[in-house]
Amino acid sequence: MALDKMAALEARIRSMVELIHSLKKANVSLEGELRAARERLSKQDEMNRRWEQERDDVRSRIEKVMGELDLLECVEGGPCKD
Repeated sequence: MALDKMAALEARIRSMVELIHSLKKANVSLEGELRAARERLSKQDEMNRRWEQERDDVRSRIEKVMGELDLLECVEGGPCKD
């Protein structure tokens, strides 16, 4: 009877050890996936910042050209915008 209990305990311990090894492997894999996802997110954030800067630059250039066109109309005797 005691040997049966000991064998059952050993089997449960082996099962737990296998589960721990499996979980450790899964954890390593998930850590790698998380690291890769964070790198992709960082690159995407940088790309978004560059696009935002480019958009602001284009907006400024367009506003400057529009201002120059308004000034040109004013100089030529057209209606001046304030």
